[in-house]
Amino acid sequence: MGSAQLRVEPISPAIGAEVSGVDLKQSLDNATLADLQAALATHLVLFFRDQDLTLDQHKAFGRQFGELHIHPAAPADTAHPEILVVHGDDKVTFVAGSLWHSDVSCDAEPPMGSILRVVKIPSAGGDTLFASMYAAFEGLSDRLQQLLAGLTAVHEGEHYYRGRYGATNLRDGSYPVAEHPLVRTHPVTGRQALYVNEGFTTRIKDLPAAESEALLAFLFKHCAKPDYQCRFHWQPNSIAFWDNRCTQHLAIWDYWPETRHGYRVTIKGDRPYFDPTP
Repeated sequence: MGSAQLRVEPISPAIGAEVSGVDLKQSLDNATLADLQAALATHLVLFFRDQDLTLDQHKAFGRQFGELHIHPAAPADTAHPEILVVHGDDKVTFVAGSLWHSDVSCDAEPPMGSILRVVKIPSAGGDTLFASMYAAFEGLSDRLQQLLAGLTAVHEGEHYYRGRYGATNLRDGSYPVAEHPLVRTHPVTGRQALYVNEGFTTRIKDLPAAESEALLAFLFKHCAKPDYQCRFHWQPNSIAFWDNRCTQHLAIWDYWPETRHGYRVTIKGDRPYFDPTP
């Protein structure tokens, strides 16, 4: 039996739903937790308004969905190492998320989900785009789907993190590098999703360099088709909770010199795999 107060309103056919009727400061009962898990599986990213959480409450909400992930390269708050500060203003030369990406796909076990709460917004702009990688895969021809299934891509963090976050606080002593299938089977839904992104994917291991470069360029453009997207307009204390296993997102940095400021927790995931008969 589900939560009577919870309301889930889709905001596009492919991806995204706004959720109301829940206070995320409070520990979720079993019915509400199950409803949110089901909504995430269906809509891939969930949006919440007016959630004034402390950092500890933010972490506690995330932990109800799994153990929290520590970023491999970003400076950590010693009191809250699970929190990634997401900040843009007139002094920075880099804003996290300004390329299409799935969070930390360069980890051997990339995060399952991410939960971002924005507390300060610019007077206009600063929206985030989200895209369904189920829809991106299903939008390919059968022949191209068959080609991609079983191929392996290399995901690297150094080119993205070095010079932006520096190299003084590396979680594992080095920048992460991982190999993942180009087509990933979702462990909950069994659906197939494209799993390459322009932020971290550097090459296709199984192809010559020229073929890899050309195919990745096509896939990066394909993944960004508006048909597969939704767009979220932030308000203070809005939260977005997305599934990194089947989505990508892009934070639009169109608000310089104004400020956008928020906090993100990520939830540990498992090693991506491809199952041809999910």
